[in-house]
Amino acid sequence: MINAPYFYDNVNAYNSLVSPSTVHVKNTGLAQFFKRYLLQDAMTPFKWEMPETWDRSYFLYVLYVIGFIGILDTDKYGVIPQHGTLSGYNIFYRPSQLIVTNPLFAGGKSYTLQIGRNTTLIKLEPDYLGLYDIVDYYGDLMALAAETAGVNLLNSKLSFVFAADNKAAAESYKKLFDEITSGNPMAVADKQLFDDMGNLRVQLFLQNVGQNFIADKLLDVLRTIRAMFLTEIGIPNANTQKKERLIKDEVNANNFETRSKCALWLDELQKSCRQASDMFGIQLSVDWRDDIKLEVTENGTDVDSSNSESGS
Repeated sequence: MINAPYFYDNVNAYNSLVSPSTVHVKNTGLAQFFKRYLLQDAMTPFKWEMPETWDRSYFLYVLYVIGFIGILDTDKYGVIPQHGTLSGYNIFYRPSQLIVTNPLFAGGKSYTLQIGRNTTLIKLEPDYLGLYDIVDYYGDLMALAAETAGVNLLNSKLSFVFAADNKAAAESYKKLFDEITSGNPMAVADKQLFDDMGNLRVQLFLQNVGQNFIADKLLDVLRTIRAMFLTEIGIPNANTQKKERLIKDEVNANNFETRSKCALWLDELQKSCRQASDMFGIQLSVDWRDDIKLEVTENGTDVDSSNSESGS
């Protein structure tokens, strides 16, 4: 079949049956776990003020995931934010219309609005896209690192393999091992478990768990990936791989790096908020959150002092 409608669930179902060794990152529970909380982290650098009647969570999730949200004056609900579809273009090939449809509008009405005339957009980036691509990328990396660390921890368990002549001998070895590991001061073994020289009839298979253990390094990788994400979204952080004390210039350099991309986002958001406030006479503003600070301790570790909710 040409151009078969294969979706991720079909591909995953096929690979899990035919190719069980395939590495699955997309659409896994672990990846979604990291992406959920990374998205919440991405909402923390900015502090919003908006009308109390607006649903703050709806506003923020549409804005950060989709990239824009429209502000319009409706017959039934007044001035509200709504997700819509961009249409048309102006002389600069920018979208000129916003089409908003909601079954709860009076009479199921659909609005086709002119951007800049009877609606305005609150957008995160100049290209009208959101930041979920960043969340998606780092969420996948963190899922891979966490999964690998979990597998390594599982493989690092010290196990013994005994070779037994028959089932009775195997059960005797199990009982002997249970008694020893239980802490009994004396363990009695079947005489048949010993050879003519008095040596235990056993061959041990030992794993070099110390050589294969890399979970600590993987957890460092996980922290590094998270630090990279925090830098992307504008939350200051220190280099967690450095063992010596961080100097002030290094911290300031990181602070500048974290602000570079977010400064662009903030410019777009503040411009959009001013347009919406002027058009509809509402109180809508955004600025840096004051309580995101970086404290460098004596041993060079960093502390993120932000303790507020992502939606506040």
